[in-house]
Amino acid sequence: MDLSAETAGKIAALQAKLNKKLGPEYISQRPGPGGGPKLTYAEGWKIINLANEVFGFNGWSSSVVNLSTDFIDYNEESRRFTVGVTAVVRVMLRDGVFHEDIGYGSLENAKSKGAALDKCKKEAVTDGIKRSLRNFGNLLGNCLYDKHYAQEVIKIKVPPVSTRAYMDTNTLDLDPHGRRRLV
Repeated sequence: MDLSAETAGKIAALQAKLNKKLGPEYISQRPGPGGGPKLTYAEGWKIINLANEVFGFNGWSSSVVNLSTDFIDYNEESRRFTVGVTAVVRVMLRDGVFHEDIGYGSLENAKSKGAALDKCKKEAVTDGIKRSLRNFGNLLGNCLYDKHYAQEVIKIKVPPVSTRAYMDTNTLDLDPHGRRRLV
């Protein structure tokens, strides 16, 4: 396949963006399972925002290839549900290039079976989107699989962003009734 110089340049620029690593403002930590070491991750909304910045809001899409309930356990004594759900998600770019990956969602001790399934499905799909997007490059989360990088980047302190500073720089405004609006 022969590419024009313009197309090759666009691909190279996109690849250069995707090769960059996530900054500390995109990275969070939470306790590991069973009180183990902390897990380093990027929140779903942050990765989706980055994908929109990199590919454009209409330059990529995601679809659920498969969604399956792994288990629904009900504890008669506590009258609570424990649920696990798996999703296979495809992320496709405008040019047809795609990656698929698996996501997982779980919840223990839920009062309602419906609420547990709802939460688990959303979690599994979001996890699948993140895992699919990471295959496009470091900027979309793949760098977090580099243990050395993850250990170093979490040491960098990120100053909190005030709402006022955010509104001033990102053209978010409130109307006279306190509702948010874009300016």
